Amino acid sequence: MLKKITGSVALAMALSCSPALAQDYELTFQSSDSPGIFMYQMAENYGKWVDEMSEGRVKISVAPVGSVVQYNETLDAVTSGILQGEFTDPSYFAGLDPAFGLIGNTVGAFGHPSEALKFLNYGGGKEIFQKLYDKYNVHLIGVVITGVEAFVSAKPLNGVDDLKGLKMRAPEGMVQKVFAAAGAAPVNLPGSEVYTSLEKGVIDAADYTLFSVNQQQGMHKIGKYPVFPGFHSMPLQVVTINKDIWNELPESIQTMMETAVWRLATEVYFQYEMLDLEAAAQARAEGIQISDWSLEERAKFRNIAREQWESVTSQSPIAKEYADALVTFMQSQGLM
Repeated sequence: MLKKITGSVALAMALSCSPALAQDYELTFQSSDSPGIFMYQMAENYGKWVDEMSEGRVKISVAPVGSVVQYNETLDAVTSGILQGEFTDPSYFAGLDPAFGLIGNTVGAFGHPSEALKFLNYGGGKEIFQKLYDKYNVHLIGVVITGVEAFVSAKPLNGVDDLKGLKMRAPEGMVQKVFAAAGAAPVNLPGSEVYTSLEKGVIDAADYTLFSVNQQQGMHKIGKYPVFPGFHSMPLQVVTINKDIWNELPESIQTMMETAVWRLATEVYFQYEMLDLEAAAQARAEGIQISDWSLEERAKFRNIAREQWESVTSQSPIAKEYADALVTFMQSQGLM
């Protein structure tokens, strides 16, 4: 049976003196994914890289989703010390603060992972995000972008005007609100019903997942007019650690763990992009007509989305600070 323990007790458990002069650190991070899933494998790679860079001083064990606590309880578990860290989607904690949802997937903001990584690491995004984690005694080691989602459509879509009246699948929440504001007619359907709903004409388009996954599942056989790269959704994942533990780590090890997140983010970004580009080439060879929206059309959608961000920023000071910084960054890059 698990017992709730304080950060100081967790620290004592996580840090153990070795016979050598160096100190060893054994940490457990829970993933929001299951073994066999790509992101779970990448989390394991992260632990391996830190182990190698630290010459065995830092051992990170990756626990599968639900193995220690439920997927939406990891933040509290890291705060209390039940877990030392986590690999997860911060949107799961939107019930604690709406800023988690806005930051976890700022709908309509980014058209490419590089844009998100630049904002988070050089545009002030990570620092603002850390303010949110400060309330939970958690340190944000870094952020990983899991890829920009494509858009499945059985009708040609060349810009925002083509969204008007479009019957489409979108999950409840911010995604649905943004598309409704753009003039579409979104409905909430489980992912398992997307294919049959497109096939039967119940919907004409769908917010679903990455282009390569859509291609693999045969979505483009009936949705022959996908938009790629996507323009609306790009979820992120975080790597966090209990702040008491983080503060006790030598600066050299902190740097190793941050550097390993950079490698994690780069490998995830490149591998997903390679899969998507390969799938797009295959789709074009099969006669699929892929639409790549212009920067102007993407900016139009982003401005519509910005209005919907306001519904979240009014509920959370950190969400507002984050959104304001994002708008400033977007404008500086000619993206809004």
